[in-house]
Amino acid sequence: MQSVLRSTAKFLLAACIAISGSVATGDTDNTAFQMALAENTASDPALAAFYRQNGYEPVWVGNHVEHAVRRATLVRALLNTDQHGLPDGRYDPQGLVAKMETAKTTRDLGAVEAELSSIFVKYAKDMHSGTVNPEQIDGGLVREVDRLSSQEHLQALLDHGGDTYIHQVAPQSPQYRALMKQKMLLENLIAQGGWGQKVPDTKLERGDSGTDVVRLRNRLVAMGYLKPTASPTFDDALVAAVQAFQTAHGLEADGVAGQGTIAELNRPVSDRLKAVLVALERERWLPEKRGERHILVNQADFSAKIVDDGRVTFETRAVIGKNTHDRRSPEFSDQMEHMVINPSWYVPRSIITKEYLPKLRANPNAVGHIQITDRSGRRVNREAVDFTQFTARNFPFSMRQPPSQSNALGLVKFMFPNKHNIYLHDTPQKSLFAREVRAFSHGCIRLADPFEFAYTLLARQEEDPKAFFHGVLNTGKETKVELEQPVPVHLIYRTAYIGPRGEVQYRRDVYNRDQKIWDALQKAGVVLPDVQG
Repeated sequence: MQSVLRSTAKFLLAACIAISGSVATGDTDNTAFQMALAENTASDPALAAFYRQNGYEPVWVGNHVEHAVRRATLVRALLNTDQHGLPDGRYDPQGLVAKMETAKTTRDLGAVEAELSSIFVKYAKDMHSGTVNPEQIDGGLVREVDRLSSQEHLQALLDHGGDTYIHQVAPQSPQYRALMKQKMLLENLIAQGGWGQKVPDTKLERGDSGTDVVRLRNRLVAMGYLKPTASPTFDDALVAAVQAFQTAHGLEADGVAGQGTIAELNRPVSDRLKAVLVALERERWLPEKRGERHILVNQADFSAKIVDDGRVTFETRAVIGKNTHDRRSPEFSDQMEHMVINPSWYVPRSIITKEYLPKLRANPNAVGHIQITDRSGRRVNREAVDFTQFTARNFPFSMRQPPSQSNALGLVKFMFPNKHNIYLHDTPQKSLFAREVRAFSHGCIRLADPFEFAYTLLARQEEDPKAFFHGVLNTGKETKVELEQPVPVHLIYRTAYIGPRGEVQYRRDVYNRDQKIWDALQKAGVVLPDVQG
C-alpha cells in the first residue's frame, strides 16, 4: 500500500494544496465553520479544548500559504511512516486527501479541519513517544514515557511554523537515525533473498575444510564480515571474520563457529529487522534530553557506560537480574544522587522470607555472616529466638550484612533512589563477569569495574578522585558521598543498536521482552516486507 501511495504522492500533495483559500471570510461563513468544527471535535475533549482556546481558528484549511505547507508536509509525512516502522494503514493519507478534495461547503471544511488535526495528533504521538504502551506489555517495562497531550502537539505545530515540527517530532538522536538506515538496509536484503544458505549446525574451527566451511564463508561474506574468496579452508581470514561477527553479536570472540555462534549466524534477516523495529519503538520511549553526562545500562548487552556529550568515556561489564519473574531487572530512568563506600547490605524482605527464613528455621545459626536486627536496629541474639514460629507473613526482624570484603554489595554502591529498589554496585563474585550471558542477580546491576566507575564520576568534583575514594575506603566505615551534580541513569534493554563507529550490534533477547514488544507492534499494524531466504 505504501509504495502505491508514494507513486501518487504528487497528486495527493496537489489535492492537499488545492483546498487553500476555501475558507470564506464572511461572518456567516466563519460562524458555520466554527459550528462545524465544534461539532466534529465534540467527541474528542482534547481537540475540543484546543479549538476553544484557539478561537476556532483553522490550523489546516485556512487561506494562507502556511496552511497549505502544513497540509502538504503532513500528507508527505503520512506517506513515509513505514520508514519509521509505524503501523501500516493507521493514518490513511489517501482517504484523508479524498475528503479534502471533495470538501465543497464551509461545513465540509470544518469537518476536514477536525479530521486533519485528529490524524496529525495520532501521528505525532506515535512518532514522538511510541505506538504501544510499554507498561501494558511486560511488568519489567516500568519506564515513564514523556507523552505530550494533543493540545501540546498542536500548539508546538503552530509555534514552530511551517513544516518544522512535523519533521522534528520523531526522535532526533543519532541512534534513531542510524537505526532507520539499518532498517532500510535489512529491507533491501530481504528483497534480494537474504544472506543465502544457512550453516550446518556443527562445530567449525581453524584448519577445517569442506562444504560446511564454504557455507560459513559465504554467509559471512554476504553479511559483510569477510571479503569474497573461494578458499574452502578455515584460515586466518575466516577466523578474523568469525571473531568480528561474534563481537558484533555479544558472543565470546574465540574465532570458533560453535553451536551458539552458528545459531546466531543462521538467524534470518527478518529476525534482525524485527529487532531494529523494536529498537526504534524503544528509542521513542526514552527521554528526549538524556543528560550531557549520563549513565547507560544496556541489560541485553550486559554493560554499563558513562556517556559525556554523546561519547562513551567509560564502559564496564555488568551482571543483570536472573531470568525469573521476580528477579529480572526493570527498565526505567532516574537520577544518580550519591554513592556509598563500604556499604552495608540491608537484605530485602523478599530475600529474607524466601531464602533466609527457611534456613533459620532449620538452623538458627545459618547465614551467620548476616546480622539479625529488631525494629530499633538492635542486634538479636539468635539463640533466644524460636524461628520455627515465624512465617513469611509474620517474621518481625530485619537482616543486615555489615561492610566487608565479602559483603554482597562489595565495597561501593551507586544510588539513584527509586521505588524498585534498584541500584548499581560492586560484588565479590568476580568470576561471573567472565560469563557470556550474565543474568544472575536479584535485580540490581553489578559492575565489573566499580572503583574505576567511581573515579570517573568523582573526577568532576575531586582533584584526585582515586586518592579521595581510597581514603574513604580505607577507613572501613560506611560513608555516603554525594554527587555534586546528579547524573541521569537510563536502564535500557536493546537487542539492536548502532555502535560508536556506526557498526550494527545485535544481542540475544534474554528476557523475551523484545518478542513481546514485537507482538504488540504487529498487533498494532506494524508489518514486515515479504520474507525470502
